[in-house]
Amino acid sequence: MAYIDYYKVLGVDKNATTDEVKKAYRKLARKYHPDLNPNNKEAQRKFQEINEANEVLSDPEKKKKYDKYGKDWKHGEEFERAQRAQQSQRQYQGQGAESFFAEGGFGGDDFSDFFHSMFGGGFSQQSRGQTRFKGQDYNAELQLSLRQAMQTHQQTLTIDGKNVRITIPAGIADGQKIRLKGYGQPGINNGPNGDLFITFKIPDDPQFKRKGNDLYKQTEIDLYTAVLGGEIMIETLTGNVKFPVPTNTQPDTTVRLRGKGFPVYKKEGKFGDLYVTFKVKLPEKLTPKEKELFTELSNLNRR
Repeated sequence: MAYIDYYKVLGVDKNATTDEVKKAYRKLARKYHPDLNPNNKEAQRKFQEINEANEVLSDPEKKKKYDKYGKDWKHGEEFERAQRAQQSQRQYQGQGAESFFAEGGFGGDDFSDFFHSMFGGGFSQQSRGQTRFKGQDYNAELQLSLRQAMQTHQQTLTIDGKNVRITIPAGIADGQKIRLKGYGQPGINNGPNGDLFITFKIPDDPQFKRKGNDLYKQTEIDLYTAVLGGEIMIETLTGNVKFPVPTNTQPDTTVRLRGKGFPVYKKEGKFGDLYVTFKVKLPEKLTPKEKELFTELSNLNRR
Protein backbone atom coordinates (compact mmCIF):
# COMPACT_ATOMS: atom_id res chain seq x y z
CA MET A 1 0.00 0.00 0.00
CA ALA A 2 1.39 3.43 -0.91
CA TYR A 3 2.77 5.58 1.87
CA ILE A 4 0.32 8.17 3.19
CA ASP A 5 1.45 11.17 5.22
CA TYR A 6 -1.20 11.08 7.94
CA TYR A 7 -0.25 14.52 9.24
CA LYS A 8 -0.90 16.07 5.83
CA VAL A 9 -4.16 14.11 5.47
CA LEU A 10 -5.55 15.67 8.66
CA GLY A 11 -3.77 19.00 8.21
CA VAL A 12 -2.01 18.91 11.59
CA ASP A 13 1.68 19.05 12.56
CA LYS A 14 3.66 16.38 14.37
CA ASN A 15 3.25 18.12 17.73
CA ALA A 16 -0.55 18.12 17.54
CA THR A 17 -2.32 16.89 20.67
CA THR A 18 -4.82 14.04 20.65
CA ASP A 19 -7.67 16.54 20.99
CA GLU A 20 -6.36 18.54 18.02
CA VAL A 21 -6.15 15.36 15.95
CA LYS A 22 -9.72 14.41 16.84
CA LYS A 23 -10.99 17.92 16.11
CA ALA A 24 -9.36 17.91 12.66
CA TYR A 25 -10.71 14.41 11.99
CA ARG A 26 -14.30 15.31 12.88
CA LYS A 27 -14.22 18.39 10.64
CA LEU A 28 -12.92 16.47 7.62
CA ALA A 29 -15.10 13.42 8.25
CA ARG A 30 -18.21 15.58 8.06
CA LYS A 31 -16.97 17.13 4.81
CA TYR A 32 -16.19 13.86 3.03
CA HIS A 33 -18.78 11.55 4.62
CA PRO A 34 -20.31 9.20 1.99
CA ASP A 35 -23.84 10.24 2.98
CA LEU A 36 -23.02 13.79 1.89
CA ASN A 37 -21.09 12.72 -1.22
CA PRO A 38 -23.08 9.88 -2.81
CA ASN A 39 -21.39 8.17 -5.78
CA ASN A 40 -18.28 10.32 -5.32
CA LYS A 41 -15.34 7.91 -5.42
CA GLU A 42 -12.78 10.61 -4.65
CA ALA A 43 -14.70 11.60 -1.51
CA GLN A 44 -14.87 7.92 -0.49
CA ARG A 45 -11.10 7.63 -0.94
CA LYS A 46 -10.50 10.76 1.12
CA PHE A 47 -12.91 9.54 3.82
CA GLN A 48 -10.98 6.26 4.05
CA GLU A 49 -7.64 8.10 4.33
CA ILE A 50 -9.06 10.39 7.02
CA ASN A 51 -10.28 7.43 9.08
CA GLU A 52 -6.95 5.65 8.68
CA ALA A 53 -4.99 8.75 9.70
CA ASN A 54 -7.18 9.31 12.75
CA GLU A 55 -6.91 5.67 13.79
CA VAL A 56 -3.11 5.95 13.86
CA LEU A 57 -2.49 9.49 15.12
CA SER A 58 -5.10 9.34 17.90
CA ASP A 59 -3.49 6.17 19.30
CA PRO A 60 -0.27 7.04 21.23
CA GLU A 61 1.36 3.64 20.59
CA LYS A 62 0.61 3.60 16.87
CA LYS A 63 1.64 7.26 16.53
CA LYS A 64 4.94 6.46 18.21
CA LYS A 65 5.67 3.69 15.68
CA TYR A 66 4.57 5.88 12.80
CA ASP A 67 6.90 8.67 13.91
CA LYS A 68 9.76 6.20 14.38
CA TYR A 69 9.48 4.05 11.26
CA GLY A 70 7.75 6.35 8.78
CA LYS A 71 6.29 4.50 5.83
CA ASP A 72 7.38 1.14 7.33
CA TRP A 73 5.58 1.72 10.63
CA LYS A 74 3.18 -1.17 10.10
CA HIS A 75 6.13 -3.58 10.07
CA GLY A 76 7.68 -2.09 13.19
CA GLU A 77 6.15 -4.64 15.56
CA GLU A 78 7.22 -7.56 13.37
CA PHE A 79 10.72 -6.15 13.07
CA GLU A 80 11.11 -5.70 16.81
CA ARG A 81 9.74 -9.19 17.51
CA ALA A 82 12.04 -10.83 14.98
CA GLN A 83 14.97 -8.78 16.21
CA ARG A 84 14.51 -10.02 19.78
CA ALA A 85 13.77 -13.63 18.83
CA GLN A 86 16.63 -14.10 16.38
CA GLN A 87 19.21 -11.64 17.66
CA SER A 88 21.89 -14.26 18.05
CA GLN A 89 21.44 -15.60 14.47
CA ARG A 90 21.22 -12.34 12.54
CA GLN A 91 24.34 -10.53 11.50
CA TYR A 92 24.63 -7.41 9.41
CA GLN A 93 28.14 -6.65 8.16
CA GLY A 94 29.62 -8.54 11.04
CA GLN A 95 27.46 -6.90 13.70
CA GLY A 96 24.17 -7.85 15.34
CA ALA A 97 21.27 -5.92 13.83
CA GLU A 98 20.37 -4.53 17.24
CA SER A 99 23.81 -3.00 17.84
CA PHE A 100 23.91 -1.72 14.25
CA PHE A 101 20.55 -0.02 14.81
CA ALA A 102 21.63 1.40 18.18
CA GLU A 103 24.76 2.95 16.68
CA GLY A 104 22.77 4.85 14.07
CA GLY A 105 23.98 2.66 11.18
CA PHE A 106 21.25 3.69 8.73
CA GLY A 107 19.27 6.77 7.83
CA GLY A 108 15.63 7.25 6.95
CA ASP A 109 16.14 6.28 3.28
CA ASP A 110 17.67 2.96 4.31
CA PHE A 111 14.69 1.83 6.38
CA SER A 112 12.80 0.16 3.53
CA ASP A 113 15.91 -1.66 2.26
CA PHE A 114 16.66 -2.89 5.75
CA PHE A 115 13.10 -4.10 6.29
CA HIS A 116 13.23 -5.83 2.93
CA SER A 117 16.40 -7.63 3.89
CA MET A 118 14.98 -8.53 7.28
CA PHE A 119 11.67 -9.87 6.03
CA GLY A 120 12.12 -10.49 2.33
CA GLY A 121 15.43 -12.35 2.11
CA GLY A 122 17.86 -11.21 4.80
CA PHE A 123 17.60 -14.37 6.95
CA SER A 124 19.36 -17.65 6.39
CA GLN A 125 17.87 -20.10 3.89
CA GLN A 126 16.21 -22.02 6.71
CA SER A 127 14.67 -18.99 8.40
CA ARG A 128 13.45 -17.59 5.06
CA GLY A 129 11.23 -20.60 4.63
CA GLN A 130 9.93 -20.55 8.19
CA THR A 131 9.53 -16.93 9.27
CA ARG A 132 6.08 -15.71 8.26
CA PHE A 133 4.20 -12.79 9.73
CA LYS A 134 0.54 -11.88 9.66
CA GLY A 135 -0.18 -8.56 7.99
CA GLN A 136 -1.15 -5.50 9.96
CA ASP A 137 -4.82 -5.19 10.88
CA TYR A 138 -6.78 -2.24 9.52
CA ASN A 139 -9.22 -0.26 11.66
CA ALA A 140 -11.97 1.93 10.30
CA GLU A 141 -15.10 3.72 11.49
CA LEU A 142 -18.41 3.59 9.65
CA GLN A 143 -21.15 6.05 10.53
CA LEU A 144 -24.79 5.06 10.21
CA SER A 145 -27.99 6.88 11.04
CA LEU A 146 -30.37 5.24 13.50
CA ARG A 147 -32.76 4.54 10.65
CA GLN A 148 -30.01 2.87 8.59
CA ALA A 149 -28.97 0.74 11.56
CA MET A 150 -32.46 -0.67 12.01
CA GLN A 151 -32.45 -2.37 8.60
CA THR A 152 -30.22 -5.08 7.19
CA HIS A 153 -28.51 -3.48 4.21
CA GLN A 154 -25.34 -3.51 2.15
CA GLN A 155 -22.63 -0.89 1.86
CA THR A 156 -19.50 -0.72 -0.26
CA LEU A 157 -16.15 0.14 1.32
CA THR A 158 -12.96 1.02 -0.54
CA ILE A 159 -9.95 -0.87 0.85
CA ASP A 160 -6.56 -0.41 -0.82
CA GLY A 161 -8.33 0.75 -3.95
CA LYS A 162 -10.66 -2.25 -4.04
CA ASN A 163 -14.40 -2.09 -3.44
CA VAL A 164 -15.64 -4.50 -0.78
CA ARG A 165 -19.38 -4.98 -0.31
CA ILE A 166 -20.43 -5.85 3.23
CA THR A 167 -23.81 -6.74 4.71
CA ILE A 168 -24.69 -4.86 7.89
CA PRO A 169 -27.23 -6.75 10.05
CA ALA A 170 -30.20 -4.86 11.48
CA GLY A 171 -29.79 -3.87 15.11
CA ILE A 172 -26.08 -2.99 14.99
CA ALA A 173 -25.15 -0.90 18.06
CA ASP A 174 -23.19 2.29 18.46
CA GLY A 175 -19.56 1.36 19.20
CA GLN A 176 -20.02 -2.23 18.05
CA LYS A 177 -17.06 -3.70 16.17
CA ILE A 178 -17.06 -6.40 13.51
CA ARG A 179 -14.13 -8.18 11.85
CA LEU A 180 -13.63 -8.88 8.16
CA LYS A 181 -11.02 -11.62 8.07
CA GLY A 182 -8.23 -11.22 5.54
CA TYR A 183 -9.02 -7.65 4.46
CA GLY A 184 -6.06 -6.06 6.23
CA GLN A 185 -2.41 -5.54 5.26
CA PRO A 186 -0.92 -8.37 3.13
CA GLY A 187 1.18 -10.84 5.10
CA ILE A 188 4.96 -10.97 5.05
CA ASN A 189 6.83 -13.98 3.61
CA ASN A 190 3.52 -15.57 2.54
CA GLY A 191 2.02 -15.00 5.95
CA PRO A 192 -1.76 -14.51 6.30
CA ASN A 193 -3.34 -11.16 5.59
CA GLY A 194 -4.37 -9.00 8.48
CA ASP A 195 -8.01 -8.35 9.29
CA LEU A 196 -10.24 -5.30 8.94
CA PHE A 197 -12.03 -4.15 12.08
CA ILE A 198 -14.97 -1.81 11.55
CA THR A 199 -16.36 0.20 14.46
CA PHE A 200 -19.86 1.55 13.94
CA LYS A 201 -20.79 5.06 15.01
CA ILE A 202 -24.51 5.80 15.30
CA PRO A 203 -25.25 9.37 16.40
CA ASP A 204 -28.40 10.35 18.27
CA ASP A 205 -31.59 10.69 16.24
CA PRO A 206 -33.57 13.95 16.52
CA GLN A 207 -36.75 12.11 17.54
CA PHE A 208 -35.74 8.75 19.00
CA LYS A 209 -33.36 7.88 21.80
CA ARG A 210 -32.06 4.33 21.85
CA LYS A 211 -31.30 2.31 24.98
CA GLY A 212 -30.37 -1.23 24.07
CA ASN A 213 -33.24 -2.51 21.93
CA ASP A 214 -35.79 -0.03 23.30
CA LEU A 215 -36.59 3.38 21.86
CA TYR A 216 -37.80 6.49 23.65
CA LYS A 217 -39.52 9.58 22.27
CA GLN A 218 -41.77 12.47 23.26
CA THR A 219 -45.11 13.31 21.63
CA GLU A 220 -47.18 16.45 22.12
CA ILE A 221 -50.91 16.28 22.79
CA ASP A 222 -53.19 19.25 23.23
CA LEU A 223 -54.94 20.07 26.49
CA TYR A 224 -58.34 18.95 25.26
CA THR A 225 -57.09 15.49 24.24
CA ALA A 226 -55.31 15.13 27.58
CA VAL A 227 -58.50 15.97 29.49
CA LEU A 228 -61.16 14.37 27.31
CA GLY A 229 -59.14 11.56 25.74
CA GLY A 230 -59.01 10.77 22.05
CA GLU A 231 -57.04 9.07 19.33
CA ILE A 232 -53.69 10.32 18.03
CA MET A 233 -51.08 9.16 15.49
CA ILE A 234 -47.67 8.24 16.90
CA GLU A 235 -44.68 8.08 14.59
CA THR A 236 -42.47 5.01 14.90
CA LEU A 237 -39.42 3.96 12.90
CA THR A 238 -41.63 1.63 10.87
CA GLY A 239 -44.54 4.01 10.26
CA ASN A 240 -47.38 5.77 12.06
CA VAL A 241 -49.69 3.92 14.46
CA LYS A 242 -53.01 4.97 16.01
CA PHE A 243 -53.03 5.19 19.78
CA PRO A 244 -56.02 5.83 22.12
CA VAL A 245 -55.24 8.49 24.73
CA PRO A 246 -57.19 7.88 27.97
CA THR A 247 -59.18 10.68 29.61
CA ASN A 248 -57.39 12.75 32.25
CA THR A 249 -53.93 11.88 30.92
CA GLN A 250 -51.41 13.71 33.08
CA PRO A 251 -48.35 15.57 31.68
CA ASP A 252 -45.22 13.36 31.28
CA THR A 253 -47.27 10.18 31.27
CA THR A 254 -45.25 7.42 29.56
CA VAL A 255 -46.85 4.57 27.64
CA ARG A 256 -45.28 1.51 26.02
CA LEU A 257 -45.84 0.29 22.48
CA ARG A 258 -44.76 -3.35 22.42
CA GLY A 259 -42.58 -4.47 19.53
CA LYS A 260 -42.20 -0.97 18.09
CA GLY A 261 -38.63 -0.50 19.25
CA PHE A 262 -35.30 -1.45 17.67
CA PRO A 263 -34.66 -4.82 16.00
CA VAL A 264 -32.64 -7.27 18.09
CA TYR A 265 -29.22 -7.91 16.53
CA LYS A 266 -29.17 -11.13 14.47
CA LYS A 267 -32.56 -12.24 15.85
CA GLU A 268 -34.93 -11.82 12.94
CA GLY A 269 -38.47 -10.83 13.86
CA LYS A 270 -37.60 -9.73 17.40
CA PHE A 271 -37.89 -6.09 18.45
CA GLY A 272 -37.63 -4.00 21.57
CA ASP A 273 -40.39 -1.65 22.73
CA LEU A 274 -41.11 2.02 22.10
CA TYR A 275 -41.74 4.23 25.13
CA VAL A 276 -43.69 7.42 24.44
CA THR A 277 -43.87 10.32 26.91
CA PHE A 278 -46.79 12.72 26.44
CA LYS A 279 -46.10 16.41 26.61
CA VAL A 280 -49.29 18.41 27.12
CA LYS A 281 -49.35 21.60 25.09
CA LEU A 282 -51.41 24.43 26.59
CA PRO A 283 -53.33 26.77 24.28
CA GLU A 284 -51.30 29.93 23.58
CA LYS A 285 -54.19 32.31 22.88
CA LEU A 286 -57.71 32.01 24.22
CA THR A 287 -60.76 33.50 22.56
CA PRO A 288 -63.13 35.42 24.83
CA LYS A 289 -65.50 32.45 24.74
CA GLU A 290 -62.76 29.98 25.66
CA LYS A 291 -61.64 32.22 28.49
CA GLU A 292 -65.22 32.42 29.74
CA LEU A 293 -65.56 28.62 29.69
CA PHE A 294 -62.23 28.09 31.48
CA THR A 295 -63.33 30.60 34.12
CA GLU A 296 -66.59 28.72 34.56
CA LEU A 297 -64.70 25.42 34.92
CA SER A 298 -62.41 27.00 37.45
CA ASN A 299 -65.34 28.25 39.49
CA LEU A 300 -67.02 24.84 39.36
CA ASN A 301 -63.84 23.21 40.59
CA ARG A 302 -63.69 25.52 43.60
CA ARG A 303 -67.19 24.76 44.86
